[in-house]
Amino acid sequence: MSLGLADADFPPELLARAARVKLFLTDVDGCWTDGTVRVHDDGSESVRFHIHDGYGVVQALRAGLEIAIVSGRSTKAVRHRARRLGIEEIWLGITDKDEVARKLLADRGLAPEEVAAIGDDLPDLPLFAHAGLRIAPPNAVAEIRARADWITRAPGGGGALREACALLLAARSRSVAAERAP
Repeated sequence: MSLGLADADFPPELLARAARVKLFLTDVDGCWTDGTVRVHDDGSESVRFHIHDGYGVVQALRAGLEIAIVSGRSTKAVRHRARRLGIEEIWLGITDKDEVARKLLADRGLAPEEVAAIGDDLPDLPLFAHAGLRIAPPNAVAEIRARADWITRAPGGGGALREACALLLAARSRSVAAERAP
């Protein structure tokens, strides 16, 4: 499944690296969202998600990719959205993303080359440290963009997550097609 992007939209070297990915670590604020937090009169908060991103997540999960959310903030909206999409690994309110990333990789026996991560701000650097494929939206801070292997065209909260899922799915389908070739 292309999710609207063709294999030609991704460099071959990037597809080759993405084909190894089994676990996708994702930050939320600035990646799933545009980074805006709305604070209402009663003190409650809300965030906005893009439906295209949700479709990309569902398709990636259906293809067998595991997705884990590792976010510094803890909001009910994120938990509800993640569960509705089918994500089981939801880590919210995390102050030490390094510890969570280590645990997720160790529990699954994964090497960094089997992990992708998307992040947009400095607290996401530990996710990048444990990922063989690092992705950032264009709205990420300069330090994250400099460490990213690929920067999506769409911004966080506006399709960046879907593009990342499209890359991972394109790599998987290309890998399967290569295995079937005589």
